[in-house]
Amino acid sequence: MRIETIDIVDFKNIHEARLDFCNGVNCLLGRNGMGKSNLLEAIYLLSMARPLRSVPESALISHGSDSLIVKGDYESDAGSRESVSCGVVRGKGKTMRRNGKEYQRISEHIGRFPIVAVTPTDSEIVTGSGEVRRRLMDMVISQADPAYLAWLIRYNRGLESRNRMLRAGVRDKLLYESVETGMEQAAAAVHEARSLWTQTIRPSFSRFYSAISGDSEEASLDYRSVLHDKSLAQVLEEHRAKDIALGFTSAGPHRDDLITRLGSYSMRSIGSQGQVKTFTIALRLAIFDYFRSRRGETPILLLDDIFDKLDSTRVGRIISEVSGADNFGQIFITDTNREHLDETLAGLKSESRLFEVSEGNFKVL
Repeated sequence: MRIETIDIVDFKNIHEARLDFCNGVNCLLGRNGMGKSNLLEAIYLLSMARPLRSVPESALISHGSDSLIVKGDYESDAGSRESVSCGVVRGKGKTMRRNGKEYQRISEHIGRFPIVAVTPTDSEIVTGSGEVRRRLMDMVISQADPAYLAWLIRYNRGLESRNRMLRAGVRDKLLYESVETGMEQAAAAVHEARSLWTQTIRPSFSRFYSAISGDSEEASLDYRSVLHDKSLAQVLEEHRAKDIALGFTSAGPHRDDLITRLGSYSMRSIGSQGQVKTFTIALRLAIFDYFRSRRGETPILLLDDIFDKLDSTRVGRIISEVSGADNFGQIFITDTNREHLDETLAGLKSESRLFEVSEGNFKVL
């Protein structure tokens, strides 16, 4: 998948821009706050129908404007071309169109234009709460498996109903079981999908981490769930008295987690900033592999500020991995240092283009 052109109006500090991208590596050079990351966010919004970061969509609209619009032309690996547009109006919400036709449900757009983004906030995958890692699992699996999202929604609706009953002090076991029966099948489907996903990406993750670290460290990724050896019915029955006292459901897939390790220790506890960043980049590249194998389409890869917190040797290995292999396609890289990008471009075998970014304006160098 490649994005050939993009038109942007009133997206953050990009008031008006039309850009043509190459099929290989597109580098964005500029000082902090100039609009490099904003361009990546616009591409991500167009591809995923949601902001790259957890912010209200209205926060993406330029200050003083009432709306934004982003349009793009894509080409698939098979050569078919499609146009996508996204508009956000302050106070009225968002519309998405594909080939000029508005989606009835925006969820239909998810997964059609695969994209993987590496951002500075990815460290939260390691350092943040379990909710961050569950959200990552859910977002990735949903893009590859539409049925997963339906099961997850079904489970969460049942969970919400059960929690309302717990907060109301309901003690009738039959009432609980009427809700829990519907939750159980959904929970089993969610657990199976998460288990399979972790098993699938683990070899790829290990390979990327080893390549980036130079085989100097061993990192691992495991899936923790109370459903590994029990059904949801057993879990909820065991925790019923506790849940009634607490007023919420204390165990289930909504408490699952990914365990990140460096050697035999917690990556969160002992990992340096460079090791944490290496871990998250290796994970994102493994997700890239997962999308390509499951969807049959090469995702667009966004690398935002990858030079930060990594030594030049590790950065060089990352660039070598993503630019020297046929399995990676269109790539976007941002940096503040011209020397970094010149060194990156000098070692590339693929087509490249360098943009200078200043105050939301773009110039090809």
